[in-house]
Amino acid sequence: MGRKISQQHLSSWNSRQAIAEKMIPLLGSLYRGPSVVLRVFGQKIMNASTIEIIKAHLHGQLIVGQTLDMDQSYAMLQLIEKMNLRPCRIDLGKLCHEYLTQDADEEMQAFLVRRLSQLLGDKQAGDDESHDVVLYGFGRIGRLLARLLIERTGTGAKLRLRGVVVRSKGNVQIDLEKRAELLRRDSVHGEFYGSIKVDLENQAIIANGNFIQFIYASNPSEIDYTEYGIKDALVVDNTGIWKDDAGLGQHTSCPGVSKALLTAPAKGDIKNIVYGINDHLIDASDTILCAASCTTNAIVPPLKVINDKYGIESGHVETIHSYTNDQNLIDNYHSAERRGRSAPLNMVITSTGAAKAVAKVLPELAGVLTGNAIRVPTPNVSMAVMNLNLRQAVTAEDINETFRQISYHSPLQEQIGFTYSTEVVSSDLVGSTHAGVVDGGATIAEGSRVVLYVWYDNEAGYSNQVVRVMQKVVGLSLDSLAG
Repeated sequence: MGRKISQQHLSSWNSRQAIAEKMIPLLGSLYRGPSVVLRVFGQKIMNASTIEIIKAHLHGQLIVGQTLDMDQSYAMLQLIEKMNLRPCRIDLGKLCHEYLTQDADEEMQAFLVRRLSQLLGDKQAGDDESHDVVLYGFGRIGRLLARLLIERTGTGAKLRLRGVVVRSKGNVQIDLEKRAELLRRDSVHGEFYGSIKVDLENQAIIANGNFIQFIYASNPSEIDYTEYGIKDALVVDNTGIWKDDAGLGQHTSCPGVSKALLTAPAKGDIKNIVYGINDHLIDASDTILCAASCTTNAIVPPLKVINDKYGIESGHVETIHSYTNDQNLIDNYHSAERRGRSAPLNMVITSTGAAKAVAKVLPELAGVLTGNAIRVPTPNVSMAVMNLNLRQAVTAEDINETFRQISYHSPLQEQIGFTYSTEVVSSDLVGSTHAGVVDGGATIAEGSRVVLYVWYDNEAGYSNQVVRVMQKVVGLSLDSLAG
């Protein structure tokens, strides 16, 4: 009996692997052709392995209470691949589950034509246009943005990484080779998925066919981007050196640049955008914008959910943040308090502007929150602990169900993730594409007081939010169905 059961499980697994293998070329055809981006219950399946595709189908157990039938999703994928779709995003898992659970006895083909009717038709004018992007700075966020942009080349995202600006480190050959290695290998996020070559003659790096010009300059005013064939570019400033209109305006004054986006908290009247919350404030006439900070992006979406549904009277947000390059490896002089002490050896109390930044994005919470931060000896993944006093009594079950629904069935599903595993630790969140992930297993509620724990990959999660803002800034948001 045991041998028979063992064989049944193995046969089932092999069958699912075989289906996943047949899905891969169809996914690639949709991805490279009409630029259709598919997910399964929010899980990425583009360029995915067979195991990743199977796991995405298993994820249905958490979202809809059952594993998605791979035979059915494969059959649906075959039909979708033959449809005349415009560039769009489709959640195959949710779409297939809807079909399998509907009451009407409808053929799958007819169901798809009805449900995808708004996405059918020839490409619109401009669908094939790409928009030039320049990364000003090539540190942690710069390199992750480069990976994300390269990964999306050839899809409906149409953001084309054309250049990277860095300060000269002396020998250009050594500099380029070292930067290529930093892009190729990452101690936190692993190896680059693809091919990287150095073109010394043209001072460029070629990554998965993307020719990325490296430009050496001490400040933006030195650069004429048109000399490199770059035009109407969006410059993403990852240095944090310039944070106001005057400083960032140096970018937009350069030939070949039309807009600038800051990946750090801005000063003055620059719009601080948290995608999914206030990206509707982006106007076509805006030339300088800010994507706020990693912490602001992580805490604002859940704070808005809580405030909209229950009302927040007051609260405190404590950020447990991984150390950053701004800190010292060993004790040494630092202009900021405590930050001179060894980052890998200490928990370091420091300040954060997150509470004030929340008010810039959600004015209704101005003066309601306080905030502080503790830097801890981990290289990546942080946590926000939100101690909130609400206008009504709630239970932990109410709070968790609210976030479970929001994370799977709302426009905020890219910003807010949800987990209820009581075994999750920080390293499990490395690579998370969500702005923040609510840890339901840690939620505390007593009367009208709630303590919410939100994990966030302060590098990858934030970088994905930045890319979403970039797409909105240049008008490249894809039509979407079922997530």
